[in-house]
Amino acid sequence: MLDVLIRNGRVVDGTGNPWYHADVGIRGDRIVALGRLFRESARRTIDADGLCVAPGFVDMHTHSDLALLAEPTWECKIMQGVTVEVLGQDGLGLAPVTDATREVLHEQLMGWNGPGPGVTRDWYSVRDYLATFHGRVSPNVAMLVPHGTVRMAVMGLDDRAPTAEELGRMQKLVAQGMREGAVGLSAGLTYAPGRYATDDELVALCEATRPFGGYYQPHHRSYGTGALAAYAASLEIGRRAGVPVHLTHALMNFPVNRGRAGELLELIDRARAGGLEVTLDTYPYLAGMTYLHAYLPSWAHAGGGAALLERLRDPAVRDRMRRVMNEGSDGFNGVPIDWSIVVIAGAALEANRAYVGLSIQDAAARAGRDPFDFYCDLLIGERLGVGSLVFSGNEENVRTIMQHPAHTAGSDGIVVGQRPHPRAWGTFARYLAEYVRRLGLVRLEEMVRKMTSLPCQRLGLYDRGLIRVDAAADVVCFDPERVQDTATYENPRQHPLGIPYVLVNGVVVKDGDRHTGATLGRALRRIPARGGVA
Repeated sequence: MLDVLIRNGRVVDGTGNPWYHADVGIRGDRIVALGRLFRESARRTIDADGLCVAPGFVDMHTHSDLALLAEPTWECKIMQGVTVEVLGQDGLGLAPVTDATREVLHEQLMGWNGPGPGVTRDWYSVRDYLATFHGRVSPNVAMLVPHGTVRMAVMGLDDRAPTAEELGRMQKLVAQGMREGAVGLSAGLTYAPGRYATDDELVALCEATRPFGGYYQPHHRSYGTGALAAYAASLEIGRRAGVPVHLTHALMNFPVNRGRAGELLELIDRARAGGLEVTLDTYPYLAGMTYLHAYLPSWAHAGGGAALLERLRDPAVRDRMRRVMNEGSDGFNGVPIDWSIVVIAGAALEANRAYVGLSIQDAAARAGRDPFDFYCDLLIGERLGVGSLVFSGNEENVRTIMQHPAHTAGSDGIVVGQRPHPRAWGTFARYLAEYVRRLGLVRLEEMVRKMTSLPCQRLGLYDRGLIRVDAAADVVCFDPERVQDTATYENPRQHPLGIPYVLVNGVVVKDGDRHTGATLGRALRRIPARGGVA
């Protein structure tokens, strides 16, 4: 007897091939039968008439590192069909940590992760961190070793090159993280301390992932004035290190890059033609999101949060920051700061809650303040724990990039604050509703491939991302005519329509409009090639 039988659906199998009619039989955590299963009986039968039956969606860029442990059912993603989350993004994650870096990271990432109420942060290694998710959360998780976190463990927040001994220690930490289950190395080259690293340092650390089949996933040095040069540098790091490159949130933002997405894709195609394995991910929105103090120049972050707060309080240093940001800080991608496009996403202090949802420019006007001084004092009062949205995107570029065959989906979802970005609740439904059904830019089967088998291929999860016999039973059933994102910038915490069933490891987690409460997600590690390093 089967545990679950999904009947009468249109199977969109993740390969990009045209859909076909078939029943899907599941026993335990595996797909065990596929076809017209008239004689099969099951403990649970799902009638998928009118629905597409696809592999579970994979979110290639998430910031669920702590919030997922605080909210184990993770409805923001489960309700849109996501069955795998990739943690440790942008070079800043929660493992490996030391006693000295644990609180520094927690403070720095408050705008991404929030306080994580009820979470006991007692892990040190990648292995122990991943173990906290296994069997305790609804989605599966995979993890990247975060370069900045590793650098902090060895060098603190120093703005300098490592010594040979320090570089060797960092290489050992990266290799240990890979051995303990990570799938690659991430970097955040506009965030401290990652922004202090040279390309040579990054090549050396990427080389430490190579024996384990790892890859390099950079948040590179500029998404504005120097975007194309930054992308080219990331590709060169991968080429030198001999590892694949995944360009995360691969956007071409700000007016300086309007209409230039094709140049990025040409860069990627040339690299692939030359033998470098390159993939990328994006989200289908025009706003980005990060913590509010990320826009400050790199030198302001040296020494950590306490040192940064002292600089913000110093009138002379504050004036220096003002001049640099007005000219084009590296923290704002080399573009002069525009306070009208930077929106406050949340505030801890009641006195600041009235400013949530306003741009810094409008909030400062309401307070009768200069925008830059308002910004600095907001950071001081909130002890840096403020998230923000920045409306810097270009729709033409978004549409062009998503059509590339190496493109995958990643929400970059941050769920903390009173007014977070809707992408955490809507990315996957929005791709299907807006860009497949309404605009017809991408075939349905191709978009599903971008959300399933292609990311699993990049992650080395070769038993997932496909509807086939012996594959892991991560499955989503959706109505291609009704699927629709409902999350907005004004009301982001809204679940999509038209996705009635989601299974993780063979267990129904979304059943109609309700979450079943199942938290049987697993910590996933890449499947090595035969004879490779496990």
